[in-house]
Amino acid sequence: MKNDQIVKLKSLLKTKRNIVITTHRSPDGDAIGSSLALYNYLIMKGHFVNVITPNDYPLFLHWLKGDEKVIQFENDNKIAKSLTDNAEIIFCLDFNNLSRLDSYGHCLSQSKSIKVLIDHHEDPANFDIMFSNSSVSSTAELIFKLIDKLGDLDCINTDIAECLYVGIMTDTGNFRFPSVTFQTHEIVSFLLKKNVDHSKAYDLIYDNNSENRLKLLGYCLNKKIEVLSNYKAAIITLTNDELDKFHYQKGDTEGIVNYALSLKGIFVAALFIEYNGIVKISFRSKGDIFVNDLAKKYFNGGGHINAAGGICKNIEDGVKIFKNVVKNYV
Repeated sequence: MKNDQIVKLKSLLKTKRNIVITTHRSPDGDAIGSSLALYNYLIMKGHFVNVITPNDYPLFLHWLKGDEKVIQFENDNKIAKSLTDNAEIIFCLDFNNLSRLDSYGHCLSQSKSIKVLIDHHEDPANFDIMFSNSSVSSTAELIFKLIDKLGDLDCINTDIAECLYVGIMTDTGNFRFPSVTFQTHEIVSFLLKKNVDHSKAYDLIYDNNSENRLKLLGYCLNKKIEVLSNYKAAIITLTNDELDKFHYQKGDTEGIVNYALSLKGIFVAALFIEYNGIVKISFRSKGDIFVNDLAKKYFNGGGHINAAGGICKNIEDGVKIFKNVVKNYV
């Protein structure tokens, strides 16, 4: 983190501010964990803070401290717009471009507030203040480092530590991804000393499945995996009707793409999900297979080297494009 950016932010936070924290559409564990960690920290420092997400997020994240205060733009756009218009500072977490906010991005772009980016994705757009490092495991890890640079590690209590731990745990795949470093483990060690119950966190995130979610997973594994042996790739597709069959709720497809990647000899996996008139795609890979480049070039998306996302108009066309181009990456 550059000292001049720290100094600038530190100066801004010397007086009480109206602050909004936001993150990308369909927030994951890192997005919500880092947002609520920063929320609880800034509240403690005496600021007036609101967290606004573009839309809902999985039920297994709703136990984190401050969740009940989160405003969803899709459901409360008038309130969200008013808070955004009146914000002096907007913290933009876990995304590199306002396009990741969908319709809320336009609202945010109209705000005259100072916009602060805290993110670990590649190719960030320009923001007023930027803390961007694509080599860091998670945005939650960046939030920890920011609080440290601001001289406030003592402010991290159990609630903030839990939020940070969930962000790091989920975005590192339980600490197994290459982005994990000794510093990541040192940070986690610090958080555990703040009485984070890591067993409880894991249970609430990963061992909290509904019956329908497990049946949907079983259906995907039994009926929906297509293996492209020649390209060392695998595909799973889910239509809107199939989701309805299993009474889909937000978060039910979380992690399914990883099962396709776990197949022996598979180095690239893609999950195509048709929902609410659009097809969302999750890409995963191993080694130096750059699925973020694939997502950016062909599916209006982006992300990390081994984990990225995109969109397309329909499953059939999306799968066809994927099959035509994946050979150039493996």
